Formats: sequence, structure tokens, C-alpha cells
Amino acid sequence: MAISGDGETQTFGRSSEPSPPSSDLRRRRRTSSPAPATADYSSTTSFPAFEASTVDSGEESGVETSSDADEYHRVTGGEDGEENVRPAMSTGKKDVDGGRRSEGLGVGGTVPPQFLYRASSPAHVKVKESPLSSDAIFRQSHAGLFNLCIVVLIAVNGRLIIENLMKYGLLIRAGFWFSSKSLRDWPLLMCCLTLPLFSLGAFLIEKLAWHKFITEPLAISLHVTCTTTAISYPVYVILRCDSAVLSGFTLMFFACIVWLKLVSFAHTNYDMRTIVKSSDKEDASFNFSGHDFEKGVSFKQLVDFMVAPTLCYQQNYPRTMCIRKGWVIRQLVKLVICTGLMGFIIEQYINPIVKNSEHPLKGNLLSAIERVLKLSVPTLYVWLCMFYCFFHLWLNILAELLCFGDREFYKDWWNAKTVEEYWRMWNMPVHKWMIRHIYLPCVRNGLPKGVAVFISFFVSAVFHELCGSVPCHIFKFWAFIGIMFQIPLVILTNYLQNKFKSTMVGNMIFWFFFCILGQPMCVLLYYHDVMNRKVNT
Repeated sequence: MAISGDGETQTFGRSSEPSPPSSDLRRRRRTSSPAPATADYSSTTSFPAFEASTVDSGEESGVETSSDADEYHRVTGGEDGEENVRPAMSTGKKDVDGGRRSEGLGVGGTVPPQFLYRASSPAHVKVKESPLSSDAIFRQSHAGLFNLCIVVLIAVNGRLIIENLMKYGLLIRAGFWFSSKSLRDWPLLMCCLTLPLFSLGAFLIEKLAWHKFITEPLAISLHVTCTTTAISYPVYVILRCDSAVLSGFTLMFFACIVWLKLVSFAHTNYDMRTIVKSSDKEDASFNFSGHDFEKGVSFKQLVDFMVAPTLCYQQNYPRTMCIRKGWVIRQLVKLVICTGLMGFIIEQYINPIVKNSEHPLKGNLLSAIERVLKLSVPTLYVWLCMFYCFFHLWLNILAELLCFGDREFYKDWWNAKTVEEYWRMWNMPVHKWMIRHIYLPCVRNGLPKGVAVFISFFVSAVFHELCGSVPCHIFKFWAFIGIMFQIPLVILTNYLQNKFKSTMVGNMIFWFFFCILGQPMCVLLYYHDVMNRKVNT
């Protein structure tokens, strides 16, 4: 197919005779029986290569391109209604930048059937952008590049593991999981086994309060005493016993969970009694359809709440219909593998790095920066494995065994645009507890939202400090300072997000301060303080 200077389509039939001029071609088309060698343009077929590019990168990137209807004008000729196909030259349309991209782009879209797969078929028919151009890069799928990053990450880390094993050998000790010193931690084990007794005390207090045997102020005082003892008793046992850091951390972690559950149990029942006493019962039942206000509290509900993967008490939870035993077994296998991986990284990488380091606030600055950066990668891996093991595997296993339906234990915190979004998405059980029992009560009592946020971070900082300092038998307040430092980071990332309107700026700041700088610094600070305490004693 060729295009003449006046834009008419010239056809090449089987005959070797030269093509007639356009006026003669129109005259022949008007006859009742067209010549056998004349091409029939009435039924055209789309060229497959052109059909596949109907929605191409040029159109997606905002570049205006002529459509098939613009590129081919169908001109009706003669009395028999036959169509004559005439290509239209593009008129030089403007792109998204306002500049004139091209003029006279030629034919596109539709090709007569006898010219399919011919050397004269047009290969360039539309304005298109390169996939990595600035206009089209974010509209393309980058799944292949993501797979490449995963493969490279596995290859690089595999090489580092082999190099480390060849240089240092296997550094995992047999006593990492169990040693003779673990047998001396029986006071911690006994304390852990007796902590559920405090929930029984809270249940008795609520029974007396619901039956009006004690007044509300007395019930509140008894609950305060019960919850304070539940958190003070483990602290006393850990500080009195020279236990391992891991055993002390496990006990404090469990004690904090019990304390949070007891507070939620007492606060929720107090609020329910307040609603029952109020005159607006109908509206309250509408807002709190998950509670039976007249039923009060039952021991079965308390036991169900204490073992459920949640920190917020309510009488009824969404339930699943059955237990998937095969799924539970698969998750348990993943849990064992990930836990072993964490132990390997700690023993093979983190311990040698911290042993060959100095105190980050007392030694050479460049040496401290080098140790922090070298420690950032293994601590990040351990933290990600810990998150996956606890928040995804363990909590889902527990929820499956208990038929607990609400399994939103975390959200996509890795996409957090600001530090505030991260704290709202990465630990949903604690976030819901903070909103329900700290933030909203402060706001309802007239406190500004900024003050309510400060109080929430303060409570979180206190419990982070308890879980870090008590097992280490030191009180340097590193964890407390680290959590309170999140408040200015929240303000900074919110400001940058509003200023640049970019999701990447706040996300990179979060990853840098939290994973690259914050966690390695905490590991080094607590390790050297623990070593100094042992040397002094």
C-alpha cells in the first residue's frame, strides 16, 4: 500500500498493469460488477500488532494520539454505498507539556486484509512514550524489577552468610536456647504462672460492683490496687533474681499484657455500669451492640478475653466457623523456622558486632557510626522476623485455635507516609487499646488532642522502658527517650508530607530513624550498660 501526494490510497492488485488514476478508480467502483483484481475495502481487518496497542503507553502517559477514526476517513462513494478508505494525515496534536509533538504521522490502526504481514505494512502508527519516561514510569508494572531485587537480595545475603561461616565458623552455642542458668529462673516461671490470679481478683471485684455490694469509688480503688500489683510483682521478682535477660524480658512482656487486659476489663465494665445507670439506655444499646448491659460479667467471658489475641474487652467477639488444622500446622512450621533464623542472626552477626564495639556515646564518633551502620542490617532482619513471627504467625495461630474472627493485628505499616501513620498501623491491638482507654477518655474530658497524644506516647514510653530496663537491671531511660522522641518526628514528617505532597519523603525518614539509626543505637546502648554493670558488680 502506498500513499500518493494528495492523500489518496493506491492499490496494487495481481495484474501487472499500472494503477488507474483516482478518478478512474471511482468510476469503476460505480459499475455493477467490479473488476476481479480490484481490492475490496468494504470489510477491513485490524492488524494484530495494532490491536494490541489500542491502549498504549503514549495514551496512558497523557500524550494525545489520533484514533483509528481520525487516521482513516471512510468516504462513501457511488450509489451502491460502497466505502472508499482514505488515510488522514495527523494534524500535529499537542502533548501534555503543550508542545507540538509531530505532524503528519501517517496511517494507523486498520490495514486492508491483503496487506497484512507484508513488508510494506506500517510499523509506527501512534505516538508512544518509553516505559521509563517521566510521564509513564509510575503507570507501568514493575513486578519484574521487584523480583530482580528479591533475587539479588538473596544472592548477596547468601554470599555474606557463606563468607561469615568460612571466616568465623558456626558461632551458635548449645546454651543459646537452654542452659543450666535457665534452671535458676524458676522464680520467674512461678511468677508467670501466678499472674492469671490477678484476673480472678478483677472478676471478683466486678461481681461485687455489678451486684452493688460495693460502691463505685471502692471498686475503682480495688482495681487500681490489683493492676498496680500485677505489674509491680514481676518487676520485684526480676530485680531480686539474677536471671537471664531473655527470661526477664519474657516475664515483663507477659506482665504488661496482663496489665493492659485488666485495665480494659475494669474500664469497660465501669463504662457499662455507667450507661446502665443513665437514662439514655436505648441509644447506648445502639452504639454498643456487642454488649449485654443487663447480663453483667461472667467468668467464661473473662477467660475467653484473657487468652484471646486482643487487649480490648467486650462480651462478644466475631467468630469463625471451624479450625483449619492443616493451616495451623503449616503456620507452626513457619514459626519454628523464623524463630531459628532469628537465633542464627543474633548469634552469628549481632553478638560479634556488639562485642567488638565501644559505647556509642563515649568512644570515637566515626567508629560508633560504622558500628551502627553495620549493626543496622542484622537488627532490621531480626525485627522483621520478630514482627512476622508474633503479629502474623503466633497471633493468627492463637486466633484460629480460638475461632477469633477479627484478625487485623497489623496494617500495611511499611507504606506509612509519616511516623504517626506507622504507630497507628503496625500494632493494632495496642493501638486500639490506646484509642479506647487513653486517647478518647482524655478528649471526652476536655483535653486538647495534642495533650491526649502526648499522654498516649508517655504511657507507651513507660511500658517500653519497663520491658527494656527491668530485664537488664539498669535504668538509663533509653527506651523512654526513644519513644518520646517520636513526638517531634511525628510533627516533622507531618510537616514534610504537607509541604512536598510526596509519600516517599516521610516513608524514607521513618525507615531511617526507626530501623537504620534507632534500633542499632538502642542495642549498643543497652549492651554496653549491661556489660558495665556486670563489671562493676
